Amino acid sequence: MIPVSMVGSQGLFVAIVISLLSTEIYRLVASRNLVIRMPDGVPPAVAKSFLALIPGFCVLAVVLALRLAVEASPFGDINSMIATLIGIPMHHVGGTLPGMIISVILIGILWTLGLHGDAIVLVFIQPVWLSNMSENLTAFQNGQPIPHIITQQFYDLWIAPGGTGALLGLVIFMLLRSRSQQMKQLGKIAAPGALFNISEPMVFGIPLVMNPYFFLPFILTPVLLVIVSYTAMATGLVAPPAGIALPFTTPIFISGYLATGGHISGTVLQVVNLAISLVVYYPFFRAWDRLKAKEEHASAQPQASAAIADADRA
Repeated sequence: MIPVSMVGSQGLFVAIVISLLSTEIYRLVASRNLVIRMPDGVPPAVAKSFLALIPGFCVLAVVLALRLAVEASPFGDINSMIATLIGIPMHHVGGTLPGMIISVILIGILWTLGLHGDAIVLVFIQPVWLSNMSENLTAFQNGQPIPHIITQQFYDLWIAPGGTGALLGLVIFMLLRSRSQQMKQLGKIAAPGALFNISEPMVFGIPLVMNPYFFLPFILTPVLLVIVSYTAMATGLVAPPAGIALPFTTPIFISGYLATGGHISGTVLQVVNLAISLVVYYPFFRAWDRLKAKEEHASAQPQASAAIADADRA
């Protein structure tokens, strides 16, 4: 029986892989003309059903063989296999700087493909971050040095201002610098959510999904913030997260102060990270805003010409 949890985002990766595999098998079989063709007098609906018989059987045979092979292995099922092959390595590197960089890159790539990157990647990595958070809290309460930098709060509060992709900087530009009315209105809609680190209005509103203009900054900005934030905390310039369980929706600046146990350095780092986000997103914002403004201008001219023609006729 399929666990209910695997029907949601946790099982999405496996579902996509199987869908791609099945489609490719069907295409390969059909392209080699391994199909049953009925005489011309047979109704089209019946003929199409027979056309799909052999390709469909091949898909079922391959997927069934794959399932039986996985069930005969120590993994038991394909979801457990993926969790073991991907999850265990990520568990070992999850609390390190390279592991954090890999995590944010994977999250960003999945989001740009239209998948909920956080829900998929954090299944493997979040247990490490939460464990580190617990150890940090114990050390903080006992007055001992904080042992870990990489925690859930580190990601939520310093790497994702405005939500995944550090989009708060982009929202600010949309509000203050947009020539495109569409971008300006979207900025007004997205701003309240971005203040609470909710990025979905931006991801699907611009959209950032499958958008070549924002692919690079959406991934590059969190990577830079990871490197800057980790370095600042590792060198002692900024206090590391104290293990205090703040929700990810805690607004920027307030969250940095609270998460470090009352150190203003946490807020200062958030200011620096927001500035980095502004610098990285600006040229890409300008290019996209210019494109949308041209589109709006082009669509407005025929409407204006039609209005003038109607006025002349009147």
